[in-house]
Amino acid sequence: MGVLKTIGDFTVVVVAMIALVPLGVLLFILSCLGLEKPMSILIYKVAQGWSLLLIKCTRCTLTVIGKEHIPPKGGLCLVSNHNSIFDIVLLLGLIGRPVGFIAKKELAWIPVLNMWMLLLGCLFIDRKNIRKAVGTINTGIQRIKRGGAMIIFPEGTRSKGRGLLPFRTGSLKLATQSGAPIVPVAITGSYEVFEKTYRVQAVPVGVRFLAPINTAELPLEDRRQNLSDQIQKVIAKALESLTVHGSDKRA
Repeated sequence: MGVLKTIGDFTVVVVAMIALVPLGVLLFILSCLGLEKPMSILIYKVAQGWSLLLIKCTRCTLTVIGKEHIPPKGGLCLVSNHNSIFDIVLLLGLIGRPVGFIAKKELAWIPVLNMWMLLLGCLFIDRKNIRKAVGTINTGIQRIKRGGAMIIFPEGTRSKGRGLLPFRTGSLKLATQSGAPIVPVAITGSYEVFEKTYRVQAVPVGVRFLAPINTAELPLEDRRQNLSDQIQKVIAKALESLTVHGSDKRA
């Protein structure tokens, strides 16, 4: 039964993604014609709907806490732990405003997915090429300064049930160099949804958005040395205390 459910869920999601390709192409053309801002909102709404459909297909019990901490506008960095690929689905579905993220360059070669990632404003980074990686980070910084929102996974890779991994050096540059507020995010249970057994499981999942940290008010030295440790401790504490049960609190 688990295998059939997994196949069915993936079929629904893939068919929905492919069916939306013509709409994505149209939105891209309109963006190029000077309608970038309204199109970015519409593109996000489409991606959010796709994400919520996928969340519903998994039948996971979703508990969401602290959405009021997400500023509705202005430059923003969301810094989250990274258990699995399902984390991105959760965040796209829950944040409620256009948002992009930095992804490894290999994802740029996946048809259809790459188109939607580009439309969302995602940036592909080549970690093996320092010059290109710095250029990608600088593009993200400028986007945040213009009022955009970006998701950062400072662990640099999926933890896959191993707990919170150490943050990579320089992983918070998007936030520290843009002066944007940081909203830490703690996610539990997402690894068990699919990647643990490679079968879709209806398990409890919890997402907690924590109080914003205003980086613009921090001394430069604190931004460079103490901020990473501070955020890691905040997320670790939230992961320990997050109760993954109850009803979906998105409403």
